[in-house]
Amino acid sequence: MDLNLMRELSVSTDSKMVLLVLDGLGGLPNEGGETELEAANNPNLDSLAARSDLGLSRPVAAGVSPGSGPGHLALFGYDPLEYRVGRGVLSALGVGFELGENDLAARINFATKDESGRISDRRAGRIASSDAAKLVSLLNEEVNLDDAKVSIVHEKEHRAVAVFHAAGLSGDLSDSDPQRTGLEPLPVKTTTNDDAARESARLANAFIEEADKVLADSHPANTVLLRGFGMHPALPRFDEVYKLRAAAIAGYPMYKGLARLAGMQILEEGEGISGEFETLKENWGSYDFFFIHVKAPDAAGEDGDAGRKSAVIEEVDALIPGLLDLGPAALAITGDHATPAKMKSHSWHGVPFLLSSEYTLPTALSFGERACAGGSLGVFAAEEIMGLLMGHALKLNRYGA
Repeated sequence: MDLNLMRELSVSTDSKMVLLVLDGLGGLPNEGGETELEAANNPNLDSLAARSDLGLSRPVAAGVSPGSGPGHLALFGYDPLEYRVGRGVLSALGVGFELGENDLAARINFATKDESGRISDRRAGRIASSDAAKLVSLLNEEVNLDDAKVSIVHEKEHRAVAVFHAAGLSGDLSDSDPQRTGLEPLPVKTTTNDDAARESARLANAFIEEADKVLADSHPANTVLLRGFGMHPALPRFDEVYKLRAAAIAGYPMYKGLARLAGMQILEEGEGISGEFETLKENWGSYDFFFIHVKAPDAAGEDGDAGRKSAVIEEVDALIPGLLDLGPAALAITGDHATPAKMKSHSWHGVPFLLSSEYTLPTALSFGERACAGGSLGVFAAEEIMGLLMGHALKLNRYGA
């Protein structure tokens, strides 16, 4: 989407919009022949779909499986191929870390390495946050690098972030995470041929070596995987482009980081999914755009648990009437990418999209992948979603004479 066009046409009004993101919403048919969304008992979402525009969004490009960063940037209207943001940056911002312009951030996964040196669990059994926080403290105490200072901050559960402080660093680095179990961790390598990248790769590999020594007896979290290297980018501010008072409600720090990077106000969320919806209700009068993020469908999909993913979607479904009672002028319900339980990973498949307003062209009676594929919006780029929301909320002036 052309952000300059949005900046030119956007107008500030009192109408309110909601972007509800069920992380990893898209799926594939399981043994029963239905996707997780199709198999879920969703009377409220199905009823809403019967009076809404439906489609399938493509987060990045055909056949490309997106990370959560690019997936969400597209949802916010940013071209994910133009605005590349390392996941480490988002994690750092999400936990409130003030990144300096020379800082290099990387996402940490605590992981399990077997006796052969191969990764047997990329998430260390999703260890409890309290256990991971102790390991972070241990790493901060014991890991020392000769040529740089490194700060490690716990994010949530098995996730943390490492921030390297030194002059002349670069985010042009590959991940150490092999993305699959049964493989050895990868050495961090440069993706460009310059001195800054080579020095940054050396520091990252030295950090991993030191961390492995410290964690050697900390099974199941006896190693770290680094991914999403990056330095603080400059994004056009969301509120300036769309002329919105924008707020974000998210349980996971990374998604707070995404919203913070875009310039949204971060609201303190309540407990669980229902708590997030309660936060929406409590702040309804103060903002005109709300981004709500629900993480649980993605985690269930990555665990290969189709039943749990369907159950989470059903939990959200039960909260939809309360959201509609608030009276949003435009409501979009979608995901940032697909995470089919069948694949246990992010995938390139189309993401179900529902847009509710007074100005829709209903075409289906349920909310699911196949219903959305035949919807009035067809298959479209995810970065068009903000334009659709703005148009349906009557927040865009006409283009041209």
